[in-house]
Amino acid sequence: MNKSIEPAKVILPGSTIGVLGGGQLGRMLALAGRHMGYRFITLDPTADSPCGQVADRQIIGEYDDAEAAGQLAALSDVITYEFENIDADVAAKLMTDSYVPQGSQLLYTTQHRIREKRAIEAAGVKVAPYEQIESLAQLQAAIGRFGTPCVLKTATGGYDGKGQWVIRSLDEAGAAFAALSLAKTELVLEQFIRFERELSVIAARNPRGEVKAFPVAENIHVDNILHLSIVPARISDAIRLKAEQLAIRIAASLDVIGLIAVEMFLTEEGELYVNELAPRPHNSGHYTIEACSTSQFEQHVRAICNLPLGATTLLSPVVMVNILGQHVDPVMNWLLEQSEEADGLSVKLHLYGKEEAKHQRKMGHLNLLTNDINQALKWVEDTQIWS
Repeated sequence: MNKSIEPAKVILPGSTIGVLGGGQLGRMLALAGRHMGYRFITLDPTADSPCGQVADRQIIGEYDDAEAAGQLAALSDVITYEFENIDADVAAKLMTDSYVPQGSQLLYTTQHRIREKRAIEAAGVKVAPYEQIESLAQLQAAIGRFGTPCVLKTATGGYDGKGQWVIRSLDEAGAAFAALSLAKTELVLEQFIRFERELSVIAARNPRGEVKAFPVAENIHVDNILHLSIVPARISDAIRLKAEQLAIRIAASLDVIGLIAVEMFLTEEGELYVNELAPRPHNSGHYTIEACSTSQFEQHVRAICNLPLGATTLLSPVVMVNILGQHVDPVMNWLLEQSEEADGLSVKLHLYGKEEAKHQRKMGHLNLLTNDINQALKWVEDTQIWS
């Protein structure tokens, strides 16, 4: 095992990939990489984690456990992370005695909404007008400028709608400021973008500078959690091209290695505003597993190992639907009772191996490969699983 790896070195199949995090993204990453001949070790505090179930080995330890991280480094030829809430300091330390091609700078940037917005703007891409908030008086003044509704967010720690408050009147300012200030981090107020659709593009970049984008996904959220992704997105070719180029520009500007998911709003006027970045495989890219020439997970392995990137061609229209904790029993009933599928619709089930099906917890997803997007959307409605 070579610990003095140059950034441009190719990590060939047969090598060991260490994964910081043991969730479902790590699981699907390991499944894709094992097909290519790679071995996997994951570090996660929960025994029998989703990734640990399919990896060669799991190290049980907290993400800020220096000793556990050292074990991971000693056993891995290359290290990646499967979600961005890994301690950036731990990632930086790992860089001193192992190969972490994604580095720690991108984590440092994307873990903080204000730093992230500034990086997006530096790439020449629009974000919603925003202001850092340090006092209630400043919040009230900013609401006066932005109007309502507007969104107050914590700078760190928020996901799936957590760490944010949609302010619908000036009277809510005090309660919103008090509640989010408990997070002990900076706050940022964003002007509300009246969007027509929510879109995302996942781009991949390897150390040799090759960049490719996956097809644009159209995303629909319920209770601030992704419900389904529709690909191809129901947008014009001009908007599709603009969104893909925007993601590629961000990937290049931020020197991304691996994947970057770019979430954006499309307005009725055809403007695109970037909402968030995620430097990893992304929920809205799960459709790629069956519907694209290369899945987002194989592409991430290729990128961090400095292999040529795979084709991102869409092979079939697809609708990806999330399975949350409350959907598991209905999905199991459907699995036992399903009859012959409708012409042109093929349903692919993915479950993540999580022990407890908690309400609103992501437990799996379905990919509906279809000749007709409307047919797939009708199937989602008719099954009553998500009613």
